[in-house]
Amino acid sequence: MKEEQVILVNEKDEQIGLMPKMEAHEKALLHRAFSVFVFNDQNELMIQQRALGKYHSPGLWTNTCCSHQREGESNIEAGKRRLQEEMGFTTELKDTISFIYKAPFDNGLTEHEFDHILVGNYNGEPVLNPEEAHAYKWIGLEELKKDMSKNPDNYTEWFKIIFDKYYKHIQQ
Repeated sequence: MKEEQVILVNEKDEQIGLMPKMEAHEKALLHRAFSVFVFNDQNELMIQQRALGKYHSPGLWTNTCCSHQREGESNIEAGKRRLQEEMGFTTELKDTISFIYKAPFDNGLTEHEFDHILVGNYNGEPVLNPEEAHAYKWIGLEELKKDMSKNPDNYTEWFKIIFDKYYKHIQQ
């Protein structure tokens, strides 16, 4: 199977090239990404525990799903595709804000992403892809905020950054 390509971008989110995903993470090059936040009607956020076999941040809790856009794919199309691939469902998504972050990992890789925040609503149960997600739960934002403060090592770096800086934008 051919390695997935990421879209290299400049600080204006303009495409400047393509590169294999692992190479972009090894070289810490800025590339386009998205993070999906799905809420239910009780305004609880669905978070996932990353699969234990993931190459970085295995077993950590994070937003509903996240990944990288493919060339020619809109943010919404990419979010819906990945939601189906990771969590086994899809829903309407809204493109909210975007920002750049850089997070190095213990394994020598670095996430350097121009991240688009996508928000949706869903009230069903997901059908987890075990290669992507180990578990999930619905949680209120205030409870999540307290737990992230008390147990920061249980959460992914990008999720902590998003939650800290963009909390008001992900609320419904």
